Amino acid sequence: MPLPAPPSRTELIEHLVRTRIAGDVATPRENNLSHYRKLANGDRHFWLGLELGDRWTDEQDVLAVMAERCGVSDDPDHRQGQDTIDPDLTVGALDRAAAQLRKAAESRKRVLFATGHPGALLDMHGTLALALRLAGCEIVRAPLGLYPDDGVVVQFSGVAVYERGASLWHTHSPEPMRQILDAFERAEEPLPDLVVADHGWAGCAAQHGVDAVGFADCNDPALFLGEAEGTLSVAVPLDDHVTDPRFYEPMTAYLLASADLSAD
Repeated sequence: MPLPAPPSRTELIEHLVRTRIAGDVATPRENNLSHYRKLANGDRHFWLGLELGDRWTDEQDVLAVMAERCGVSDDPDHRQGQDTIDPDLTVGALDRAAAQLRKAAESRKRVLFATGHPGALLDMHGTLALALRLAGCEIVRAPLGLYPDDGVVVQFSGVAVYERGASLWHTHSPEPMRQILDAFERAEEPLPDLVVADHGWAGCAAQHGVDAVGFADCNDPALFLGEAEGTLSVAVPLDDHVTDPRFYEPMTAYLLASADLSAD
């Protein structure tokens, strides 16, 4: 199905708020703070493949970055109820992501797409992959025979995902991306020039030294910390699983138009 016409910045912000991709999002404040605390306490599940060392052991420091880069409330006494993603920050990050895509297209880079949210973001990643392929980029194929976390890495429309029990799974794990990159290195093949992904797929790639664009929810602070430290190229704040994947289509159209790309 063709994408809708690219919205203006104002139209996109209105759409993001209306569909709760940004603005008053579904993720509750208490869930956000719980994840920030667990990351600060060293729970690697919440590091998303990044190596944060002992640099983020204070939950309030994590909250400050999330307020700056994602738009959650910066009030430490706001402990429960509604939290937010600033749609202006979302669109600003989309503009930075578009610059990465445009640069990749101009130089015909090797780009790897992956998602830990196949139920929501697979179409978006697939559309971006097609646009870059049409622009002359090589869309990197994941090696066969990778079995992370008792599942398998598979690819649809150029997008790597995690399959287990004949179903595509939501995963935060960095292990699928780690196995992909390790397989390239064992085969003495070049790594991707750019990874466009989310969750541990993006964090692991960035930690490995690959330029990475990551889409991240307000309860996934690691990618925003990685961007703040300069490890991750861009972290795009958004609710990464709203009720209908089609809600992401105007955002995808905006991203392609900003990158001077077309999926046609």
